[in-house]
Amino acid sequence: MKSGLYAGVATLALMAAGANAQNLIIEQGTEGFNWDSFDAFAEANDFSGQTLTITGPWTGADGQMVNNMLAYFAAATGADVRYSGSDSFEQDIVIAVQANSAPNLAVFPQPGLAADLAGRGALAPLGQEAADWMVENYAAGQSWVDLGSFAGPDGEDDFFGFFYKVDVKSLVWYSPDQFDEAGYDIPETLEDLKALSQQIVDDGGTPWCIGLGSGAATGWPATDWVEDMMLRLHEPEIYDQWVTNELPFNSAEVVEAIELYGTFVRSDGWAQGGAEASATTDFRDSPAGLFQIPPACYMHKQASFIPTFFPDGSVYGEDYDFFYFPASAERDLGNPVLGAGTLFGITNDSPAARGLIEFFKTPIAHEVWMAQSGFLTPHTGVNLDVFSTDALRAMNQILLDATTFRFDASDLMPGEIGAGAFWTGMVDYTTQGNAQAAADAIQARWDAMR
Repeated sequence: MKSGLYAGVATLALMAAGANAQNLIIEQGTEGFNWDSFDAFAEANDFSGQTLTITGPWTGADGQMVNNMLAYFAAATGADVRYSGSDSFEQDIVIAVQANSAPNLAVFPQPGLAADLAGRGALAPLGQEAADWMVENYAAGQSWVDLGSFAGPDGEDDFFGFFYKVDVKSLVWYSPDQFDEAGYDIPETLEDLKALSQQIVDDGGTPWCIGLGSGAATGWPATDWVEDMMLRLHEPEIYDQWVTNELPFNSAEVVEAIELYGTFVRSDGWAQGGAEASATTDFRDSPAGLFQIPPACYMHKQASFIPTFFPDGSVYGEDYDFFYFPASAERDLGNPVLGAGTLFGITNDSPAARGLIEFFKTPIAHEVWMAQSGFLTPHTGVNLDVFSTDALRAMNQILLDATTFRFDASDLMPGEIGAGAFWTGMVDYTTQGNAQAAADAIQARWDAMR
């Protein structure tokens, strides 16, 4: 069953009022969905009379969509499922834990807070069986286990966080018509991407639209560039050491990644308006050049959300498309993907809480949200045909092809670094061109925190 048949699912989602068995937005038995996994789960799990409480950051449309998904868990098990979303989730969950009133499960928008709570004994380990399942059934499964594993109160690592709902950042956006007219092919390696960039310059064009501007957060788009470069130049273990500062920010490995970003933003003619313009152009305005005729630039590196800022009426597959930011053939590090995502942790253990973690192992728990919007999953057992759009299906394939997944580094670093010195340091580098000096300044800030 193809995606067009699910075009009305997002509208139907608005009709659901909560996570109960009466609000199933997709009729059981609808072609294309893995109902066998639902039926088997329902047969094995009965939580009638149990209340399952969950809190997380999803509000508005996302809050409705998670309730739409949880309704299938309620229908399968008889549990009374209650999800509450909050814009101040990070503060709320800490307060609830301290007051001994935590919900059964919490949805963490990044691993840092989950790791803190695990270290305080506020999260229940999910067990080796769950970790082994993830290795076998998630693309780049060991990466996800590693991201969800933290030190417990005894200092020993355990698996605490089950990732569910993922975002992809390793994307390059372009106009297929402009590429076709110029005779350009999609690059398959990082080396091809650099060669294409120079070819576009030689042909009289500008390869890249880059904008670092974002008000008080100016600079963050450059951190995504550097993070992707780290994954293409070095083993993922090096990336992990960099995130914790076990590998100093001013090490040769990090400077190399900054300089590779500089190849794209500082090489003559490679970035629209040059490096100075890139440093000040608002990231929301930066892709506009893709849609000019002739194009002011041919490619734009940004995460999956960027079409929100494309011209009204832009159509995926016609006006714009995207490809995976390719890996280096020379370094031979597989297909690393940079992104973000949410993870579920048990904050108040119960049989129903364990049951929801088991439910997340079923394809149907992912497919219900896939058929709505804004959802990607590394679960290898899902049917990609149920995605609501071709764009989401193509993005998810990039996620499934990943050999390594790493979380956005700046989100994992201390706020003073990841949401401060790293941002400003990349603006300084973009305009001044001294990677070592920028890296030294960031490391000095890190040292001053100790």
